[in-house]
Amino acid sequence: MKTIHINGKRIANMVNITKKSSTLRIAIATATVKVSKQETIAAVEQRKIPKGDVFEFARAAGLLGVKKTSDLIPDCHPLPIEYTSITYEIDGLNIHITVEVHTIYKTGVEVEAMHGASITALTMYDMLKPIDKGVEIQNIRLLEKSGGKSDLKNLQFPDIKAAVVVCSDSIFAGKAQDTSGKAIVGLLEQLGIETLKYEILPDEVDSIKEKAIELCGIEHQLLIFTGGTGLSPRDVTPEAISPLIERKIDGIMETARRYGQERMPYAMLSRGVAGFIGETLVLTFPGSKTGVEEYMSALFPQLLHLFKINKGQKH
Repeated sequence: MKTIHINGKRIANMVNITKKSSTLRIAIATATVKVSKQETIAAVEQRKIPKGDVFEFARAAGLLGVKKTSDLIPDCHPLPIEYTSITYEIDGLNIHITVEVHTIYKTGVEVEAMHGASITALTMYDMLKPIDKGVEIQNIRLLEKSGGKSDLKNLQFPDIKAAVVVCSDSIFAGKAQDTSGKAIVGLLEQLGIETLKYEILPDEVDSIKEKAIELCGIEHQLLIFTGGTGLSPRDVTPEAISPLIERKIDGIMETARRYGQERMPYAMLSRGVAGFIGETLVLTFPGSKTGVEEYMSALFPQLLHLFKINKGQKH
């Protein structure tokens, strides 16, 4: 949660997740309810607790706890719960609770899983305390989580070398400053990718085509063009690059356009293409800094996995 100050007062804001992509996110949390005597365990197993079936009541409460997390934890976003499993294991005087939660969304469900485990444990405590004053709740914790870019955030790709080409008449003529190309270079640097070439070209089919042929080779595994993918008469980057692509990868730009379309209504008009020219992956991005940042958010770092696939390795 980010905190800002206005007139000396602290105001908390929810974390902005609008740039994130929806992926399958899984979290598993555990909690332990420890009783003080074997008779309590026997009563639980035999369904003889006066308040009812502890396992089923606690499971129902835990399911509600998972779904109601955002109502009680201020910084948790409301999200769709696709699946929840609550299971138990008895070990001596300990009842171990395991809660597994799945969602397909922009943020994870770690807190939902832990909240579900805690509510399950509290419900057990409430039902068992009339017959056992020594009941304790212990070790509410996250066991594991997966999904989202957090799985990839520490990955670095120093073996990949890049070239970035800006296609713009006005920037080439010195009438405007480049922001999109420099943004790409900076974002690649965060992934450990060095940009060996950074160039600016006019919106001319022959110039763009010649530069693509020149830069595609052993030295550059990744070549990104920015600009010239729209529908104005001078937007010719797709016309220059498409005939050169030997292995087209439609899903790359489909993903980027879908990501952009969820954020602004004109992303569908981008005509960017992607694919391999020889052993070099070529991408064509919009010319705006915002468009570039959206495409990078939509595609990286997971896109870089394809370099392994291209060498014959499995997913």
